[in-house]
Amino acid sequence: MKIVELDIRIPYKNRGKILGRLCEKVRGKIRDIHFFPPNAEGISEIRMEIAEEDAPKLLSELKRIIKDGKITLKVLSEA
Repeated sequence: MKIVELDIRIPYKNRGKILGRLCEKVRGKIRDIHFFPPNAEGISEIRMEIAEEDAPKLLSELKRIIKDGKITLKVLSEA
């Protein structure tokens, strides 16, 4: 089991649609989540810590959901 941090940057106007589909994928795995307000360009940031077995597979699934944004993954701990 790995604890990974996802840093997601998406347009604020599409945040609701993307978060609904995102939560379906990671439901029950979220350990911590932070929502940041949009910046001057209208880009909103979401940081979440997730307990996941196969992080690369999760990242590829989330990239299909988040088409017009950026997502980065950082492994915090491996247990």
